[in-house]
Amino acid sequence: MNPYVLLIFICSLALGTTLVFSTDHWLIMWIGLEINTLAIIPLMAQQHHPRAVEATTKYFLTQATASAVFLFACTINAWKTGTWNALNMVDPIATNLAAMALALKIGLAPLHFWLPEVLQGISLTTGLLLSTWQKLAPFLLIFQVARDSQPLTLTALGMISVLVGGWGGLNQTQVRKILAYSSIAHLGWMMLVIQVAPKLSILALLTYFVMTSAAFLTLNKMKATNISMLAVTWMKAPALSALASLVLLSLGGLPPLTGFMPKWFILQELTTQQFLITATLAALGALLSLYFYLRLTYSVALTLSPHVTTATTPWRSYKKGTSLPLAFATISTTCLLPLAPTALFLLF
Repeated sequence: MNPYVLLIFICSLALGTTLVFSTDHWLIMWIGLEINTLAIIPLMAQQHHPRAVEATTKYFLTQATASAVFLFACTINAWKTGTWNALNMVDPIATNLAAMALALKIGLAPLHFWLPEVLQGISLTTGLLLSTWQKLAPFLLIFQVARDSQPLTLTALGMISVLVGGWGGLNQTQVRKILAYSSIAHLGWMMLVIQVAPKLSILALLTYFVMTSAAFLTLNKMKATNISMLAVTWMKAPALSALASLVLLSLGGLPPLTGFMPKWFILQELTTQQFLITATLAALGALLSLYFYLRLTYSVALTLSPHVTTATTPWRSYKKGTSLPLAFATISTTCLLPLAPTALFLLF
């Protein structure tokens, strides 16, 4: 893609998210969401491959449906209240419709069916944008809607997402689909406490962004898209494979890595609020997610090395390039748990 065209699309992504963050008018927020959607579609289809075109079409249809429902909900609220102010969402029908539309936009279960298929059809770089930047604006809108939504609605969405995200990734062999189910599970954790402790949801979102960035950048560096390709990466890049194992375990929430911090805080908050059944089910869902991350780690670190193979050794043909984003994301993914007291102090 032409660098100038790519720059236009990246600036459009930034513009759409900035519009959502800088206004309290529902119509302007909807316009920002549409700019975001239209800006990422050419980036998804730039491979000129049938699978990428199919994924782009699915993404466009899903996002168009969610945007139409969201605009319909905002129109109902404006008709009831006489204003488009985002702080004046009082109609329960409009609130629930907006919450479901935004859940469809970010891929919360049971409205998640498009996300694994779309991520499987696009490149790892575009998948990183879809899994991180494209969730910023809808999550802010969910944050706005959550104050007036029914607690049962968001809790049900969060719990179903945690269980589906853990259960759906068990039988997958494609790394991008596994990361898609990981995204569903992590968003479910955020939904569980978005009403009782919204700052914890923001902390979980930022931690998820850092860990997912590290995972996508590592897999893109190793050119690995499935488990069988992960099994031979140790011979090509031993140090990077070891870091990839730590990143995957951190995504699974294994202490003492960074991914344990948001789950720890969320479980503590749920038990403090006497949501014991919700906390138990969330912990069981985290065990499901940890299982398939352990399976990926086993494929990376323990399948071939240190055994000698009779096959031809893969040539170490990685292109030289900047490793600063990968280094920052990897260090943040593995070493931020000691800062947990500081995070609690800043949040509360």
